[in-house]
Amino acid sequence: MSKYKLIMLRHGEGAWNIENRFCSWVDQKLSEDGLREAERCGKHLKSLGFEFDLVFTSILSRSIQTAWLIMQELGQEWVPVRSSWRLNERHYGALIGLNRAELALNHGEEQVKIWRRSYDVAPPPINESHPYYQEIHTDRRYTCCDIQKDKLPKSESLKQVLERLLPYWNEEIAPEIKKGKLVLISAHGNSTRALLKHLEGISDEDIINLSLPTGVPVLLELDENLRAAKPHQFLGDQQAIQAAIKKVEDQGKVKPVDN
Repeated sequence: MSKYKLIMLRHGEGAWNIENRFCSWVDQKLSEDGLREAERCGKHLKSLGFEFDLVFTSILSRSIQTAWLIMQELGQEWVPVRSSWRLNERHYGALIGLNRAELALNHGEEQVKIWRRSYDVAPPPINESHPYYQEIHTDRRYTCCDIQKDKLPKSESLKQVLERLLPYWNEEIAPEIKKGKLVLISAHGNSTRALLKHLEGISDEDIINLSLPTGVPVLLELDENLRAAKPHQFLGDQQAIQAAIKKVEDQGKVKPVDN
């Protein structure tokens, strides 16, 4: 039986989403389309009458920007926002910056799907020779985390994302929901997938088939134990959402050659 509601979403489109590159912990702002996606999301949530008490984001700009724009459209800019690295996108290690379609061409679509969607397979770790290592690992935001900087991941599976996310869910987010607060989580594709896996009890095998489009709010109704009372629901034009999901799934496929 439903007792609580939770809204979560993957941030609006970023520049590297357009380029089909693994963005991960590289800090990117929203693209022009991403800005519009976040604004549309806010307008739609307003039309449905949502009034939030608390917002959670990662410490990456695209997640924070998305939350700001949504709350602005809602006229709820005053609502408190809390940010944590534990809601960050999955750390894609050595794959960061690479093009998914080119990887599929070189390594096969199945391998890329495993890297992107599987539960317990982590990509090769990032090292100091990687072109984005310094940009990520000297960033001041990672000196403000709740663990030592040298303990932060250099690569993650979805399982590891869930493991670093769960303490934050259990200690910070869940108690607020149990107080009756309506929470918005503006996060990323994999941190949102990990949380949905946990709350809905999705199997290790089935999680590979869950893809999330950018800028689309996901409604989850929870029981008194904060478990899903019914399957998650994408809010918005269902035909457009299915097309957006297919676009996400096709990112890891070899691009057809134009004749």
